[in-house]
Amino acid sequence: MTTEHTPQTTLHARDTAVVVGPDKPFVMIGERINPTNRAKLSETMESHDMSVVIRDAEAQVVAGAQVLDINVGTAFGEESEIMALAVKAVLSVVDVPLCIDSSDPAAIAAGLVAYREVCGKAGKPLINSTTAEKERLDFIAPLAAEYGAAVIGLTNDEEGIPETPERRFELAVAIMDRMAEEGVPRDDLLIDGLTLTVGADHNAALCTMEVTERVTRELSLNTTSGASNVSFGLPGRKDLNTAFLAMMMTKGLTSAITNPLKPEIIATVRAADLFLGLDSHALGWIQFFRGQQAK
Repeated sequence: MTTEHTPQTTLHARDTAVVVGPDKPFVMIGERINPTNRAKLSETMESHDMSVVIRDAEAQVVAGAQVLDINVGTAFGEESEIMALAVKAVLSVVDVPLCIDSSDPAAIAAGLVAYREVCGKAGKPLINSTTAEKERLDFIAPLAAEYGAAVIGLTNDEEGIPETPERRFELAVAIMDRMAEEGVPRDDLLIDGLTLTVGADHNAALCTMEVTERVTRELSLNTTSGASNVSFGLPGRKDLNTAFLAMMMTKGLTSAITNPLKPEIIATVRAADLFLGLDSHALGWIQFFRGQQAK
């Protein structure tokens, strides 16, 4: 199944394009616009006040995020409306592609409509996400085709998250095949091998790394991860998260949903880009280092 194709996932905002690929610098998808465990953000979103959303968007882009994840939660009973407001608010202050993140298909659809209203038909956001569950795939695949969006595919199905990398890889293939049926280009699919905490299973990181490596090598698809899940419930999370992120990059990981406001994350990504030959003349590393010295 190995192919020589080099994946290139190109996301578009109004005037900015971001390319995700194994021959490109790593893409950080800023995770901060998410009301989980953030009372002030949750409170302002619920009242349709986008001031904190805007502040978080601007701060993440300044810190180095090339794409921003937009998750407005599900506690308000009007997720679709708030998603549309958040998408428009963020695009009013930053020109970066957005990752429209929800478990509610209607909220994803509302986000895509708002994105197109601002960016036009040439805009290409990222949908976060589909699983291999038939009902979810049957909704998201046509939606992605209709709006020309890229999609994150999670390697779980109706039976949950598989314990083995072999089964997760099979689900990645199933997602890829269903997207192809709908006419979604393979370059517009990013696979998430699903990161679980090593505190519960000491083989969890190995499983995710194997899935990521196989998807990269055998399917020639781009990949992403919520990499910080690996350390959940453990002490020394910063050290664990940065080590795991660097190791995942050596397995082919091309993007991650992460917090760009943490300097250790930026440092890890910039250093790994350099060591993997993705930072010509060390310019990215030098720029990061000078920025840290100036603070």
